[in-house]
Amino acid sequence: MTWTPVLTAFSALLAAQVAADTWLDVLNRCHVRTHADKPPEGLRDVMDAETYQRSVQYTLAKNSFGQWESGYDALWQFAWLGLGLLPPLYHWLAGILGNSLWGQAATLCVLGIIMAVPGLPWSWAAQFRLEARFGFNKSTPKIWVTDLFKGMAVGLVLGYPLLCLVLWFFRRQPVWWWLWAWAALLAFQLVMVALAPRLIMPLFNKLTPMPEGELRATLLALAERTGFRCAAIDVMDGSKRSTHSNAFFTGFGRFRRIVLFDTLIAQLAPREVEAVLAHEIGHYRRGHVPKMLALSAFSSLAGLWLVAWLAGQKWFYEGFRFSPDDGMPAVLLLFALVAPLVTFWAHPLGNWWSRRHEYEADAFARTAMGEAAPLVSALRKLHEKNLGNLTPHPAYSFFHYSHPTLIEREAALRAPAASILA
Repeated sequence: MTWTPVLTAFSALLAAQVAADTWLDVLNRCHVRTHADKPPEGLRDVMDAETYQRSVQYTLAKNSFGQWESGYDALWQFAWLGLGLLPPLYHWLAGILGNSLWGQAATLCVLGIIMAVPGLPWSWAAQFRLEARFGFNKSTPKIWVTDLFKGMAVGLVLGYPLLCLVLWFFRRQPVWWWLWAWAALLAFQLVMVALAPRLIMPLFNKLTPMPEGELRATLLALAERTGFRCAAIDVMDGSKRSTHSNAFFTGFGRFRRIVLFDTLIAQLAPREVEAVLAHEIGHYRRGHVPKMLALSAFSSLAGLWLVAWLAGQKWFYEGFRFSPDDGMPAVLLLFALVAPLVTFWAHPLGNWWSRRHEYEADAFARTAMGEAAPLVSALRKLHEKNLGNLTPHPAYSFFHYSHPTLIEREAALRAPAASILA
């Protein structure tokens, strides 16, 4: 088995990612242990002493679990490409399923399923060991398995035709296929934003209209005065799987819907729920959704252009022990496996942008509510109920956190309006 310069570069990128992740995990664990006796000044009334100790243990357990899982995933990634398990498996499946457009797409789908199997024990352990240990898990093995097969079915129903379409574009337009594929992917993404709440989400969770009452009237009044038109306010049965809570809006135009987890409604006072919703509306009013869609569109365009370029590079195929005869499916597969090793280093930039959006949404909520107190109170309760880490290491949060830390958000909310984004 020949070792190539491409495999050397791949191994170096994989090792660098594992090393960076390990270093950040160790930093974070040490930082959390340093503050294990008591939280920082200013956050000491967020949790009582017993809850704070549970949050420390939960953070350390998640950190350790995540580090072992990342190392396990890296070993499998090295086995697929570095040790050469993937090319013979690909050729074996391609021999069975054929070289037609439909067969090539089927080969990629089956490979995706096979390569996901080694990670299933970790997913199971996260749900029924880690989350259960700290009282968060409400799921059952039946629900977990059902969700797994539903997710696989949805992925095949949506992903298989899309793959066929991309490969068809490549056959019909060998030079500019990536532009046509990008347009199709963008249209698909926009359609799914509109239809997912009606077609996909109900497959996994029950969404029911919020019953008439004071809370519903308050939330609708908030939507009205902030210029957020929505089709409905739904309550999702998130408690069926976990005690963790969330709120979001989905869809656009007349399809836009507000979705609140039932756990969120149970954990927060009405005024706090209103503040959380004001924050979510802030994302809409500040144009964060189209900005994120634009970024996604640009990223997918750049990615497809790069795939098109790599498709003509013999060294790329042969470097991973494939051949040019394997065609576009092999390039798509290799790109999907290798690209995350490069984009990993861009996480801090993406997180910086996301955190800026969170500050903007917080500022909007403060204005909509007329004060910062309801959102501050809601954030504190959510950290308490979810055993959030109050003392992440700055380097760890810089690299991994898409949201500011609690102490950062509180400081911004209590700062003068002109300096909240400084």
